Amino acid sequence: MATTTAPEDAGQPPQSAGKGGRGDSKRKHSNWHGGGGGEGGQGTKRKRKEVFIYGNYRNYYGYRIDRNVDEDPRLKIFKREWFESKDCLDIGCNQGLVTIGLALKFKCQSILGVDIDSGLIESANWNLRRISRLDKVPLENTKVHKSADSLPENIPQRVAAEISNGDISDTNHHDIFEVISFRRENFVECASNSSEQYDTIVCLSVTKWIHLNWGDDGIINLFVKIWRLLRPGGVFIMEPQPWTSYRRNRLVSEVAKENFNTIQIYPDKFREILLDKIGFRSVDVVTDKLVGAVTGFDRPIEVYHK
Repeated sequence: MATTTAPEDAGQPPQSAGKGGRGDSKRKHSNWHGGGGGEGGQGTKRKRKEVFIYGNYRNYYGYRIDRNVDEDPRLKIFKREWFESKDCLDIGCNQGLVTIGLALKFKCQSILGVDIDSGLIESANWNLRRISRLDKVPLENTKVHKSADSLPENIPQRVAAEISNGDISDTNHHDIFEVISFRRENFVECASNSSEQYDTIVCLSVTKWIHLNWGDDGIINLFVKIWRLLRPGGVFIMEPQPWTSYRRNRLVSEVAKENFNTIQIYPDKFREILLDKIGFRSVDVVTDKLVGAVTGFDRPIEVYHK
């Protein structure tokens, strides 16, 4: 754990931990470095910094979304038929804001968000409880303000507006908990539950962190597991990070550095692998560039069909 890295080119990282890694059991559990100085414990202490070896930054949404945009730009380009009345899975859900946004905007039958960081899962559940009460709060109170009452990470105003305008009028706040759920999970290493099947699986800005932490074996395992969890006719939505992004984050840990130097399956080969090796029948590139994303986050979105 040599350096502290920000999410892409988006400035200093927020406080948190990360998204999944090879050799996880061999890692030290602390993500802190830095310390005091001086003889006998005396002297000025340096400010401690967290190292985000898995990429799960707490203020991730704030860093990737332009402040002038009222909604995560990815939600604007997603199609309703991918989610409406579907069972969905969000891999690397972070604080759950996209997970919740997908459920409310597109009326998922169910959606599960998983992340390796238990702290982020706690935040996701907190966000869910808070949003479950928004349909009882006037719209003006749901807008972003710098107050103790404002929602964390500036939940997009439009999501709040949809709730307040009765966009979930057929779903009371108790039912939301039946539709949306979160679970702490190391997706790459955990054993698959054969009873779990999904119509749509979302993997947004996660592949780099799996690749850096588990290498080529990890990325292949990710794709194979997604294929097995998808029902026939299912959809896999991926937002891969470019190789230049790997280079910026290669020193986040010794494991990442080692994997970076041995990776042979580059991101531009993912499409070929998913179609020719894994077995997806077709792919659509939904967009080559996202409008409303901060520089460094305007990545392509690819949709694979089983």
